[in-house]
Amino acid sequence: MLNPYFWKPSGEILVPANLTKFSVVVYNAIGLMSGSSLDGLDIVFAEFNEQGGKWSYDIKITECYPYSPEWKKKLESATTLSAGDYLLLHSAYGHYLGREVQRFIQQNGLEFKVALVSSHGHTTFHMPDRGMTAQLGDGAAIAAEIKLPVITDLRAMDVALGGQGAPIVPIGEKLLLGDHDYYLNIGGIANISFPSDTYIAYDVCPANRVLNLLAAEAGKEYDDKGSMAASGKTDQDVLSRLNAQEYYGYPYPKSLANDFGTEILFPIVRGVANIPDALRTYVEHICEQLRNAVLRLPPAKKGARMLVTGGGALNDFLVSRLQTRLESLGVEVVVPSAELISNKEALIMAFIGVLRWRQETNVLSSVTGASGDSIGGAVWHG
Repeated sequence: MLNPYFWKPSGEILVPANLTKFSVVVYNAIGLMSGSSLDGLDIVFAEFNEQGGKWSYDIKITECYPYSPEWKKKLESATTLSAGDYLLLHSAYGHYLGREVQRFIQQNGLEFKVALVSSHGHTTFHMPDRGMTAQLGDGAAIAAEIKLPVITDLRAMDVALGGQGAPIVPIGEKLLLGDHDYYLNIGGIANISFPSDTYIAYDVCPANRVLNLLAAEAGKEYDDKGSMAASGKTDQDVLSRLNAQEYYGYPYPKSLANDFGTEILFPIVRGVANIPDALRTYVEHICEQLRNAVLRLPPAKKGARMLVTGGGALNDFLVSRLQTRLESLGVEVVVPSAELISNKEALIMAFIGVLRWRQETNVLSSVTGASGDSIGGAVWHG
């Protein structure tokens, strides 16, 4: 059927009063994601359909706009700024995001086809134990640029309720991708989800953020398909030091800030004699921690399947080593289409925005440890 939503001149979405559980409700939304690996801004335009409480999605258009060296440097150094300069960057980055969304809309002929934009922002400070998380990208600035409803600050409500504010993607896994036993995202940080009566998910360990820093030492943006790591050897002493970090012994729910990888683990693994050996050692560290994560979770059914997404799913060597580590546990690694691998997080950010617009739960307290499920996100009417 046709989209039951229509637009007033003001841009307000109206819902006919005669919608029933048999009606299909359609939302066209854009999701923005900037991960800790700093490879660029991921943008997804997707259609979401809801009928009788069941959701489906269709990814229509995707882009990844690489950061310029200047923007990459600004984002990398954001946590070193004074309060005033940080807030100026927050505003400037919001306008930048808005202009990039406008470029995306114009390049793809999406004028008057987008209902809302949901932006994760770029995480800088993440201190849930002190009741604070911060993502760059002022929502008002985005909305001012694109003249559309914008939803930002997706983690803040959960943190205010005593949660970790992370991971937040499990709501999308549960409602959009609910046919696997485990969900693993290998981005700047690797996080795992386990759907059960009580949904469990948490950050396992730094991943691509450290691998990319090591590759940069060899003059490359990343280790393409893990070829350098595959040629290296594991430094067992360094691997033991990596695995001995206190964080790995903490119970879930728990989450990581970027500095755990950049300031603690990277200096340890950088002590390895050469880059291929350092990369191989860190790949083994990631795989060992992911195997330990599966062991700590409640046992899954026989022949369990793990859906692997994020940039790390394109690292053939990492995926093969992970499959080897999980074989004895009876877990099969499933790598989906390249489209879903690269765009899962931006897709789910768009979906979280749709749920916020509907004023429905979009962050699960069983995942984050908050005092209750929440409807997260600030709404800015452009």
